[in-house]
Amino acid sequence: MDGFEKRTQLKRQNIKEAALDLFTRNGIKKVSISQIAKEANVSQVTIYNYFDSKENLLKEAMEYYVEKSFEHYQRLLDASIPFPDKIEKMIFQKTEITGTIHEEIYAYFLDNSEEQASYLEKIYQEKSVPFFQQLISEGKESGFIREDLSENAILLFLHMFNDYMQKKDLSEILLPITEDIMHLFFYGIMGKRN
Repeated sequence: MDGFEKRTQLKRQNIKEAALDLFTRNGIKKVSISQIAKEANVSQVTIYNYFDSKENLLKEAMEYYVEKSFEHYQRLLDASIPFPDKIEKMIFQKTEITGTIHEEIYAYFLDNSEEQASYLEKIYQEKSVPFFQQLISEGKESGFIREDLSENAILLFLHMFNDYMQKKDLSEILLPITEDIMHLFFYGIMGKRN
């Protein structure tokens, strides 16, 4: 990659980061291209040259957000800390992040358009399944996930969870109970076992 391509990639990334920051704080509808341009320190023309439209920029910014999130959680999963601490950090950070994201972002991810559903399925297969396979394996090896639970059963549970999360109009229901959902996800309705 030559210097021009590097500068172009860096500028595109800065625009996506500025857009993501504004979208997560203020929602999608209230954020204008001019605000994004000002935040990214570029012209509106530059944004349109790189992304064509606000919708395309939104799509790329959300994909960038998903990639960054997976990288963050993968680093946490790979960290040399005890398994329960990893789970606690995942739950805590997920809950903390949830409280800072505008509800329109959740609505965007829960949109059941064919394109969005296809993207979410791709992410589920390419990122989520391998991540959770690694998590399950480590949990079993360290004695924190029951050995008698099959990986297939756990992954089926994850798949059902994923399918339900793609339903439209869930953001208003999910936002206030995110911490409870995460607790149920990891510990079930019986709570932690000794």
